[in-house]
Amino acid sequence: MKNDNQNSLFMDLLLAMRPSQWTKNAVVLAAFFFAYWDGSRAVPLSLHDLVYVLPAVFLFCMISSGVYLINDIRDIEADRQHPHKRFRPLAAGRITIFQASLLGIALLGGGLIASYFLSLSFMGVIIAYIVIQMIYTTWLKRLALLDVLVIASGFVLRAMAGAVVLKDVAISPWLLLCTFLLALFLGLCKRRHEKLLLDDAAGSEHRASLGDYDERLLDLLIAIASSATIISYAIYTLWPETVQKFGTNKLGFTIPFVVFGVFRYLDLVYRHEKGGQPEKILLTDIPLLADLALYGLSIAAIFLLKRCALVF
Repeated sequence: MKNDNQNSLFMDLLLAMRPSQWTKNAVVLAAFFFAYWDGSRAVPLSLHDLVYVLPAVFLFCMISSGVYLINDIRDIEADRQHPHKRFRPLAAGRITIFQASLLGIALLGGGLIASYFLSLSFMGVIIAYIVIQMIYTTWLKRLALLDVLVIASGFVLRAMAGAVVLKDVAISPWLLLCTFLLALFLGLCKRRHEKLLLDDAAGSEHRASLGDYDERLLDLLIAIASSATIISYAIYTLWPETVQKFGTNKLGFTIPFVVFGVFRYLDLVYRHEKGGQPEKILLTDIPLLADLALYGLSIAAIFLLKRCALVF
């Protein structure tokens, strides 16, 4: 019986860390992925360099989980009013505030100390992420528009983290821009879903910023963010510096996959009334999973064909 209780507590603590949202930290791998195929580098990256990147992903999972726990402690009463979040271990009372606090502090402290041994620059990014998230949790999340901008900045920091742990890898402004716009698009879709899911009174009680959002305004902002994401990515693939860097002008063939991905997500948001959990959608929607797989395969095929052409 005691072992059953311990196993149940362990599972609840694990769920409180929100492992389903660790997929967001895959953005840390982006810099390695593009730098690996960069033909202009004096010393090409190899798969061995993943020994620096994978620990960075792991540490970002630790840090982000610590932030989630602190956020859930602060929002425990509001989460209990939410139709879905009330089932979270802390809001449901399956773990105590004391237990969540200990785990959150351990994750933040352990992740911060470990980041020092990986890279001082990486540690600086981690500190910036923690500080911004703490300000977001205590204040900025109550301010409409600023809240989604802060969320998008967190993804930019993830992308930067993946670059700073690698040697001599410049942080591409295009990578940061596309990351920011895509994260902004997903964040706005999430706010729209929350706005529709909760009535005005419940929405304002759960998330103060929702009361300052208007559904029509969100629709316009989503249209702007989705358009900007597609256009920025398209320009990036066809930009002369990109062609020179990767030694190919064929990256434009990947644009349709990005367009389909954005369109499919909009279809899920507007026709299927989804969008509240982007990380869940990206892991469960078959058309999106197929699109991501085809996108990755198309990029790999473009770069491999380029290498074959150089050999022969």
